Amino acid sequence: MSVFASLVDHLADLLQPLFGLSATAAAIVLFTMCVRLAVHPLSRAAARGQKARTRLAPRLAELRKKHAKNPERLQKAIMELHAEEKVSPFAGCLPSLLQAPAFFLMFHLFSSGKMAGHSLFAAPLGDHYADALANGGVFGPAGLVYLVLFAIVATVATYNYLRARRQPAPVPADPGQPGAGMTAAMGRYLPLLSFATLLSVAAVPLAAALYIVTSTTWAAVERAFLYRDMPAAGALVTPA
Repeated sequence: MSVFASLVDHLADLLQPLFGLSATAAAIVLFTMCVRLAVHPLSRAAARGQKARTRLAPRLAELRKKHAKNPERLQKAIMELHAEEKVSPFAGCLPSLLQAPAFFLMFHLFSSGKMAGHSLFAAPLGDHYADALANGGVFGPAGLVYLVLFAIVATVATYNYLRARRQPAPVPADPGQPGAGMTAAMGRYLPLLSFATLLSVAAVPLAAALYIVTSTTWAAVERAFLYRDMPAAGALVTPA
């Protein structure tokens, strides 16, 4: 984590002529974007896995109907289909798991108080939204910085929710397994959790809030690009 902190400090020094007192805040945004760019190949792998499972959904439905009374044969047929199409049933899960440690380190760094003494305009990076309310209120100098962040998060969350409603629900790796219905339900309601980011931004130090807002915005743009050719909800044609 000290290495990451050192990199942010060096970036802040480079950005000092352009951003002045807000150079550290700009460095956090830029560094977060670099981290997201580094794990972009994993996001592409997740997108390929999701598209493959969506494409195979009609054939999986046929297999479930054909082998409804023989679970062992159904499992074998699903595995054979995945092998035939060269699709890993875990393609959409592993990238997210591999991203988690990097994002945890970033979040811990920006929440640890190491950014104290720096600011974004009038808002200290080590302070919380409660501090901004206590020093000037909602429309005070620091409060206005948070209002901008809240507006960005609300816009991204609304976009994610509307986009998710237009796309088919995520297809579980093995729809015949127990819990598959829960997975589909989570896929439908997970976009609503984007609005919970508003609470996170208000609860963590501003340095961590900048990381959250930057990462969330990047993820929305990245997902729009990677899933741009996914069919809208209701557009999938299943065999009769």
